[in-house]
Amino acid sequence: MTWTRYVAIGDSFTEGIGDAHPDGTPRGWADRAAEALAARTGGFAYANLAVRGKLLGQILERQLPEALALKPDLVTVSGGGNDLLRPGTDVDALAALMDAGVAELRAAGADVVLFTGIDPVNSAVIRRTRGRVALFNEMLRAIAVRRGAHVVDQWSMDVLHDWRCWSVDRLHMNPEGHRRVALALLEALGVADAGDWREPALAPLPELSRGARLLFDARWARGYLAPWIGRRLRGHSSGDAITAKRPGLTPF
Repeated sequence: MTWTRYVAIGDSFTEGIGDAHPDGTPRGWADRAAEALAARTGGFAYANLAVRGKLLGQILERQLPEALALKPDLVTVSGGGNDLLRPGTDVDALAALMDAGVAELRAAGADVVLFTGIDPVNSAVIRRTRGRVALFNEMLRAIAVRRGAHVVDQWSMDVLHDWRCWSVDRLHMNPEGHRRVALALLEALGVADAGDWREPALAPLPELSRGARLLFDARWARGYLAPWIGRRLRGHSSGDAITAKRPGLTPF
């Protein structure tokens, strides 16, 4: 299949935080995938409505209608990660929101791609969300089957367990991580000869001592986790003053 009107909706993952264009603006896997699709299709246009820090309900309430107004033939939807970081999140309600959103996009004639969450097993703090992330993933797979959507299964991408695919904040991928997710998306869409996200294989990292791991975790908690918790306690979001980087369909 070929697509000429691609719209990406979501949070910081889709906005491209951690991977920048030369001018410093976010790039990310969606821009990378759009570039590959544009090279294969004449008249290709792309919009990215994602804004960092948004919860799934906010994404579907604001970005989904804007996406539908653009009459896309391909939409990537990634959301729920910020919700799952919050204790007490109702995973069933989260999945119901996603199902309704995907159904609306499919009814409008768009092909839809969903993204499972990444296995947080190697994160000292975020791995506490592992159970609800795994449950939400199963629900996403069921939604994809029911609605005829594609899935990028990040949970099974073992390379994403490697910190060399992540920014220093451990919350956002770096350019290497975004590059591999873009290739996984193209694979899910059946785009031939786009490259293999599994390559190059990464050599094993040297084992850190217990003291080094504790220091690594402490510096991360002080520099990144504490500010994130502070924003949540104040009811603020990193995306409060941010607008979509590509609000309209334009050639890419």
